Amino acid sequence: MNTIIVEFFHDVICSFCFPMSYRMRQLKQSLPQVSIVHRSFALVSNVRDFDRMFGSREAAKAEILNHWRHANETDDLHRFNIQGMKNADFPFPQSMPALRAAKAAGLLAGEDAYWDMFDALQYALFAQNENIENTDIIRQCAQKARLDIPAWESIFQSAASATAVAEDLKIAAQYNIHSAPTLIINGKQSISGVKPLAVLQTAICSTIESFEKENTSLSGASCTLQGDTWECD
Repeated sequence: MNTIIVEFFHDVICSFCFPMSYRMRQLKQSLPQVSIVHRSFALVSNVRDFDRMFGSREAAKAEILNHWRHANETDDLHRFNIQGMKNADFPFPQSMPALRAAKAAGLLAGEDAYWDMFDALQYALFAQNENIENTDIIRQCAQKARLDIPAWESIFQSAASATAVAEDLKIAAQYNIHSAPTLIINGKQSISGVKPLAVLQTAICSTIESFEKENTSLSGASCTLQGDTWECD
C-alpha cells in the first residue's frame, strides 16, 4: 500500500491543536501506513504580538480562555483546566520557546520524539497550567518525553532549533496556511481545523485510492491570524 505523507502544522499554545493531536494519534494507529511530519505554526512569534492581537499581554488571557472553553468541548477527553489557568500567576506564553523545544526533540530523535515532546508541552499548559515558556518547565517536559536531556538541551539552545522552526514557517507560507491545526496530505489536500476521526480517515483513504485527486479543503474549528488579530472559532 502506498505511503501517505501528512504534514501536521500546529502550535504548542494552540488550544485546538491539543484535541487534534489526540485524534491524529488515533489516525496513525488505524492507518499505520500514514507518515506524519510535524510542522511548526507560530500563533505568537514574540511577546509584542500580544499587544497587536489583544491590546496587551495581560488582556490576552481572558480572551484566550474563551478559546479554551470551545476547544474543551471539542476535546474527546475534556482535559482543559480552564479555572486553573485563570488562577495562574504567569502571563499566557508565547509560541517560540516551546516550538524550538519540540523541534530540538525531532532533530535529536525523529518525528515520534517531536510528537511526544509536543504532547508533553501541550498537556503541561492545558491540563496542568504550567508556564511552558519557562525553561525549567520545558526541561521537565523533555524528561517526560524520555529524551536524552543533555543532547536535547544542546540542540534546544543552539541556532539549529530556531532555524528548524523558521523553515517550517516558510513552508506554511508556501502552502498559504493561516490557521492551526492544518493538515496537508501529500502536498495537495488541505484539512484545516479539528475534524472528527472518521472524516480524517475518509480523507486519507480517498488519497490512497487516488494520488491524482484535485486539491480540496475542509474547514473546522481553528485559530486564525487575520492581520494582527488572532481569531479562534
